[in-house]
Amino acid sequence: MATDPLLEQRIDDVLVSAGVHAVPKKMFGGVAFMVNGNMSVGITNKGYLMLRVDPARHEEMVELPGARPMDFTGKVMKGFLFVEHEAVSTKEALTKWITLSLDHVQTLHPKAEKKKAAASKSARKVTGKK
Repeated sequence: MATDPLLEQRIDDVLVSAGVHAVPKKMFGGVAFMVNGNMSVGITNKGYLMLRVDPARHEEMVELPGARPMDFTGKVMKGFLFVEHEAVSTKEALTKWITLSLDHVQTLHPKAEKKKAAASKSARKVTGKK
């Protein structure tokens, strides 16, 4: 499953209902919703919900039904979770998970957009200029 448009729309609906401006960005073979430049919630290429949560609460949240550690690289990424489909099947459940992420992400410092820096780097490679 490359994407899950229904889950993507459901996530967007929850974020809009919460009054959060989130920018979708292709990441991890799926889509991530960026809040102030920080990844908050998204969908992997396998269709799992992924969340960024408070690393200090990681062990507690991994024990919640449907949650498991995020381990893209083979190592557990503390502060990031995968959530099974069944655990986000209702609007209330999805809202609960997204709220857990937003509670943490909204405390992080905003990140500046990097589009211009990436474009400049590409131009240097093509032209050979520094």
